[in-house]
Amino acid sequence: MRFSLSTAYLPVTELPVLAQAADRLGYHAMAVPDHVVDLETLQTPYPYTSDGERRWGRDAAWPDPWVLIGALAAVTTRLRFFTSVYVPAIRNPFQVAKSVGTAAVLSGDRVALGVGIGWCREEFELLEQDFGTRGRRTDEALRLMQALWQAGWTEFEGDFYSAPRMVMEPTPTAPIPVYVGGLSEVAFRRAARHDGWVGDLYTVDEAAEHATTLARMREEAGNERDFSVITALTDAFTPEQFARAEELGVTDVMTMPWAYYHGLDVGLEQKLDGLERFAEDVLRPLAPGK
Repeated sequence: MRFSLSTAYLPVTELPVLAQAADRLGYHAMAVPDHVVDLETLQTPYPYTSDGERRWGRDAAWPDPWVLIGALAAVTTRLRFFTSVYVPAIRNPFQVAKSVGTAAVLSGDRVALGVGIGWCREEFELLEQDFGTRGRRTDEALRLMQALWQAGWTEFEGDFYSAPRMVMEPTPTAPIPVYVGGLSEVAFRRAARHDGWVGDLYTVDEAAEHATTLARMREEAGNERDFSVITALTDAFTPEQFARAEELGVTDVMTMPWAYYHGLDVGLEQKLDGLERFAEDVLRPLAPGK
């Protein structure tokens, strides 16, 4: 089992310190969420709460993921980074490919691109991107970006995007894993074609059901690559409970470890203490060979 530190809604100035601590203590990765703006008034309901209300307050920080990842990679040596999740369809895919590819090179290939199709119609409208075609455009943008990350000349012709013969440098020296978020069948099938799935908050049994569905869809898609099932677990606290989740198909857990000891709304020192204690209580007992 691998553990990733969730950075959602945390003060930006704390993140370099937390990244260095996570790097030292053996955490696998940091997960970085994405919104360009947080609009005061929305008609679009938030899809991951029962009442459609957003989980975060008005003062929540939404740093640009790839600027942040570049900065955090510069102060760490082994920690990986992925987006949880990034919305390519509200952006130009050439610029997305450039940002992600540059971060991959500067980090020593320690990044993965977690994507979603996006839920906020108003944000799409603000950025002048069509909301109705976002799923098809995401699929095509991923194919385009993976072509652009290859060394040498690239050409591409799709329904939404085209690329005359061109080269995009710097080129990543290893494939950039693509993870897909979402709970619909379409999202699961999109994930099954790529390298992993990024979930939300689930019980171990719920996460296991999703892992089983994804395994079936991967088999149907003929996808034999390594595959990550990444989610947060609401009812796992002990090494034994996390080990059971791993046995049932969960490969990675996103967490804010200080919540187990101090709660969520705490200062940096308590966050660092929680990182240390969770590493001692959970990471080390689950380490290979233990």
